[in-house]
Amino acid sequence: MPGWVIWAIVAVALLVGEVVTPGLFFLGPVALAAIAALIVAAAGGGAAVQLIVFILGAVASVAILRPIARRHVRMPYASRTGVAALAGAPALVLERVDAHGGLVKLRGETWSARAYAPGQIIEPGQTVQVIEIEGATALVQE
Repeated sequence: MPGWVIWAIVAVALLVGEVVTPGLFFLGPVALAAIAALIVAAAGGGAAVQLIVFILGAVASVAILRPIARRHVRMPYASRTGVAALAGAPALVLERVDAHGGLVKLRGETWSARAYAPGQIIEPGQTVQVIEIEGATALVQE
């Protein structure tokens, strides 16, 4: 079996491993190193050169890419986008909010809302904090 085929199999296996282990971001950068070794193998490089490229590529890509990815996972709320940006935001209660429903004004838009804590009732006019977004409903607490 040609060396480039082996590196292709290794790269695909590492990428699949990255997908099934979310949050680690370790196997993805190593897969990039396997792709670099695949290119060396396809160009006719020997097994020793392929292995050196793989090792150096793995160390470099993990050292450079993993810290960047981990910083993005831990982004503060202010720099998040989409629904994730709404968690932690203040909202104004428009209609009574309880475990069954209600309405809040969140960043200029009206959202359906539910109380985050069971049994909590929040009256109109109060400011609440969005704990999380579940579908199109904001889960809020005082």
